[in-house]
Amino acid sequence: MSTQTMPLAKAVTAGLRAALEADPSVMLMGEDIGRLGGVFRVTDGLQKDFGEHRVVDTPLAESGIVGTAIGLAMRGYRPVCEIQFDGFVFPAYDQITTQLAKIHNRSRGRIQVPVVIRIPYGGGIGAVEHHSESPEALFAHTAGLRVVSPATPQDAYDMMRAAVASPDPVIFLEPKGRYWSKGDVDLDSPVPSLDDAAGPDPLGTARVARSGTDVTLVAYGPTVATALSAAEALAAEGTSAEVVDLRSVSPLDVPTVAESVRRTGRCVVVHEAPSFFGSGAELAARLTEECFYSLEAPVLRVGGYHAPYPVAKLEHEYLPSVDRVLDAVDRTLAH
Repeated sequence: MSTQTMPLAKAVTAGLRAALEADPSVMLMGEDIGRLGGVFRVTDGLQKDFGEHRVVDTPLAESGIVGTAIGLAMRGYRPVCEIQFDGFVFPAYDQITTQLAKIHNRSRGRIQVPVVIRIPYGGGIGAVEHHSESPEALFAHTAGLRVVSPATPQDAYDMMRAAVASPDPVIFLEPKGRYWSKGDVDLDSPVPSLDDAAGPDPLGTARVARSGTDVTLVAYGPTVATALSAAEALAAEGTSAEVVDLRSVSPLDVPTVAESVRRTGRCVVVHEAPSFFGSGAELAARLTEECFYSLEAPVLRVGGYHAPYPVAKLEHEYLPSVDRVLDAVDRTLAH
């Protein structure tokens, strides 16, 4: 077994490398991803090893990148596009939501477009405007797209390979504020199967990151570490918090979360995106429907504010913090 300790960013690199090695139809596209290796060096060394025809430096035109990828996918390729920063995806929003998400349905299942859109997202790196967005709810609202986000290096490696193998378009959100968080990665782990008969959907299944009995904290991507830190602080106070890592925003693994909430009776959902009309609101509504008689308190949300992302010096006031999560837990326990 080849287990290595590596940052989340390098686990994504390893997943891309494994996908390129396994399938000659896989190709990477994006701005500065070739010779430079990408802004965050996630694709470092891949053009050297696989050539310019498979790791392609594109013009600075996100709509063109995604549009070209759609055409390539229709011709049998499996393109993986990098959007350099989250706020740069919006020029490609039309291509993603009106074409990529709908072609399979529009063709009555005759055409598949297995495109992966990699988007470094979220805050925590002190970036300038348009570099710290959390647009997941916009894509999750669009039928036909998978929207996923890993929180650990192992999940980054496994989920990237599963995303490339998926017949569906995948929005792969990489928490750039956690790019340098390290963890063990089993590089010999099997590629997660997308065959329905093989078991749970590897891209749509949540995991229990920490067991607990008093309250359920639900998070994904960058806020899983925040929820785990809050759980540690709560344990010191005598409160047992269970942490559920969603992994996937669309589809939502409601059964896994509901099972936890039925045991704890309380739930707090944590994400960096604004709480207003966010993914936490959808989950709260689903849990209220399915766990009504088990809930001891309303499902609470801790997220960003309904305001443009602030300047770097103020982002710590905007992002969900351990203290804000603890405050929400105190409020739910007070019921």
